[in-house]
Amino acid sequence: MMNKFNFNYIQLIILHIAVGVAIFAFGALSKVYFSLVIVVFLYRIINAAKKDRATEVLMACSYIVGCEVFLRMTGGNFSYEASKYSVILFLVVGIFYNSVSRKSYPYLIYILLLVPGIVLASVTLNYETVFRKAVAFNISGPICLGIAALYCYNRKIPVKHLDRITQAIVLPIIANATYLYLYNPSIKDVLSGTQSNFEASGGFGPNQVATVLGLGIFALVVRYIMFSKTLLIKILNLVLLALIAYRGIITFSRGGIFTAVLCILAFLVIYFMNSNSKRKTEVIRSIVVIALLSVGIWIYSSVQTLGFIDKRYANQDAAGRVKEDVTTGRVELLTSEFQEFFNNPFFGVGVGKIKEVRLESIGVNAASHNEMSRILAEHGVFGVVAFLILLLTPLILRSRNKKNYLFYSFYLFWFLTINHSSMRIAAPAFIYGLCLLDIQYDKPVVHRKQVSK
Repeated sequence: MMNKFNFNYIQLIILHIAVGVAIFAFGALSKVYFSLVIVVFLYRIINAAKKDRATEVLMACSYIVGCEVFLRMTGGNFSYEASKYSVILFLVVGIFYNSVSRKSYPYLIYILLLVPGIVLASVTLNYETVFRKAVAFNISGPICLGIAALYCYNRKIPVKHLDRITQAIVLPIIANATYLYLYNPSIKDVLSGTQSNFEASGGFGPNQVATVLGLGIFALVVRYIMFSKTLLIKILNLVLLALIAYRGIITFSRGGIFTAVLCILAFLVIYFMNSNSKRKTEVIRSIVVIALLSVGIWIYSSVQTLGFIDKRYANQDAAGRVKEDVTTGRVELLTSEFQEFFNNPFFGVGVGKIKEVRLESIGVNAASHNEMSRILAEHGVFGVVAFLILLLTPLILRSRNKKNYLFYSFYLFWFLTINHSSMRIAAPAFIYGLCLLDIQYDKPVVHRKQVSK
């Protein structure tokens, strides 16, 4: 029955280009698209064979992670945090069928450590603040991460299934990129300086758009090197990489692109070091091709943005003057959150309260870009312990099992993303879980010579 939903890679790419075109033409289809995604993946999970169900769960979550920003910019979500709730839903269904490792208890402790901050928020948030929305906005990401970690911890996945997981991430990003090209065919028409560009980002937040496009860039590099078995698929992945990288760069939001580059470098180093001599030669060729393509993409981006993108990454304004604050105001937000942690070291100020405190103390009405400082300010010492669990548990697991080539890439994506974009989207929460997987590689077949009697 599952074969009804099986298509080859090229057919799926064409289908998702069509999805991007259709939603651009008829915005109301975005909600239909979201509903179909939920129904199809639930069907696949429930009807999957036991040995494939874990991969189906991870594919479902990966797909939602890839399409979350697209759904937000096109109004497809039924609520702002609907994608995170969907990821949690798929993971809970997976836990129901597959259970979790008994050794994943640190993440259960992590989730419990978040509870005091929620309870405190119920009595500290201002009267006019909607408690449900304030708490959901700030806690859905951390809860999503905890459940993803519980599900993924030491879960065995065949390496060939990483092909399907990375494909599930990339496909909705292709639909998103298609929408962006239709929404803004020429960056020259909307250039206004070196600041993040909302028009080039589909009229949505450039930070979130660049983050998910950066994830797509990383996934495509992995697919090009590990899972492109024919010349046609290699070329196709390179073309997709170029098109998505260009759209990511011209959002003028740097965090997502820097994160993608560092994740790619981590993957290339680990994969190269663990390859045999023949495979190392192939990897070097691939690196040269990707490097040349990257140079070409950057030059094209520079020409199309009239050199503004070069100034953006050099931390200059449109006139070429170096900006004093490379973080665009984020240091002030970070400092205020650390200060509130020192003022309320035990329980913190409560989930969602830091935004109100910041407005009252320094007159800035803005949410934090940094999950690390936010969890300390809102949860106090409970947040310190919770963050240490997140930081150290994967490294301890890695010390015992070094088979996951993508471990450091996934770990870096989580850590870097929460420090420039907090946990506004589900991507860092779920990708963190992927670094906890136990990747299984095919054992080489040993041919033994028959001894004649």
